[in-house]
Amino acid sequence: MEPCREIPAGADVVVIGGGIVGVSTAWFLAKQGISVVLCEKGHIAGEQSGRNWGWVRVQGRDTREIPMMLESLRIWGDLKQDIGEDVGFMRGGCFFTAQTDKQLDEFAGWIDTAAEHGIDSRLLSRSELKELVHGSAIDWAGALYTASDGRAEPHIAAPAIARAASRSGAAILTGCAVRGIETSGGAISAVVTEHGSIRTSVVLCAAGAWTSLFCRSLGIDVPQLRVKGTVARTAPAEHVLNGNVFDDSLGIRRRADGGYTVAHGGVLEHPVTPSSFRYFGKFFAALMQELRILRLSFGSEFVDEWKTPRTWPLDAPSPFEATRVLDPEPTPRVLNGIRRNLDKMFPQLKETPIVESWAGMIESSPDVVPIIDAIDSLPGFHIATGFSGHGFGIGPGAGKAIAGMLTGSDSGIDISALRLQRFFDGSPIRPQSSI
Repeated sequence: MEPCREIPAGADVVVIGGGIVGVSTAWFLAKQGISVVLCEKGHIAGEQSGRNWGWVRVQGRDTREIPMMLESLRIWGDLKQDIGEDVGFMRGGCFFTAQTDKQLDEFAGWIDTAAEHGIDSRLLSRSELKELVHGSAIDWAGALYTASDGRAEPHIAAPAIARAASRSGAAILTGCAVRGIETSGGAISAVVTEHGSIRTSVVLCAAGAWTSLFCRSLGIDVPQLRVKGTVARTAPAEHVLNGNVFDDSLGIRRRADGGYTVAHGGVLEHPVTPSSFRYFGKFFAALMQELRILRLSFGSEFVDEWKTPRTWPLDAPSPFEATRVLDPEPTPRVLNGIRRNLDKMFPQLKETPIVESWAGMIESSPDVVPIIDAIDSLPGFHIATGFSGHGFGIGPGAGKAIAGMLTGSDSGIDISALRLQRFFDGSPIRPQSSI
């Protein structure tokens, strides 16, 4: 997509954010003949939507996400035909490996959940796992396995969906930061971008890690913290698996180019910021759940957030123009761990070079499932955020559900459990899954 040079005067819906959730929503709206403009401050999939592991899985999901994820899997399966572009989607299965019989037994709870939703998950024995994952030096006791789960290529998928939305009539504007909102009679009347105003009565903020900051400028409190993920890819290599494997030490998937996308299975990095203290109470349960693998860091991120204003004039550059793309450096010690764990798991890949590494900022909610809601205090304003590392796989299904929310139509996907107020109305905050 070319950077924005001019903007439409108005639209039925304006979407803020060009990640996979934003572009999928724009695509579903445009296919219904709804006038939609998507504004992205940087480029499409420039942040986590283009930097994730590429997994498309229902296995292990929070029960509140399962209906949306099942619909997303269906959409992924038809996507090549529907948009006329190959995004690398393949159903190669998802494996959560078990080091011990006890750990394998713990996966049995998910089998019951899967059965309730018609999901083809099953437990694999040691010998069955060896038939599907070849040459591992780790003697796993078995695995939780869902054959219908798949994978796709993050750097290809969201841009392809954005092009499909554009062909259906959506205006996809890159290099176009939204600075704020104008209201009339207490309801939304326009969004203000760096290139001017766009008249609208309906706005979706799907700005990923930036959503909390944007909402805070409007007086809307969205509890959200960032987790840094370091990822790498190898050169094309020997075929050891045809799906996604998660072990306590490594996450690995087969790529369309014949290499592997790899990440550390036992490290989550959280750069401490003022928001870490502001939302500590709401994130306490998630913190306790991830305490063994969480790594805290104190650096420039704290100062950067401290210096960022809470509000700003709409006729001057905003924080979203100051940083077009969040592009954190991969952590060297995590990369070293990835290399070490990959070589230990698959000795036959020891000579396979890692040809690229990167990092991304995952936006998380306190219970590690999305926030998708209309904001009653600002009629016409909606949010979709907090996908907590699950956004890539669930993105197309979320786009369908959100399009239904914005138009008041029935998408067939219940999102009532994903309301923002669950974090403020006394509801217990109980994560069912992890980032």
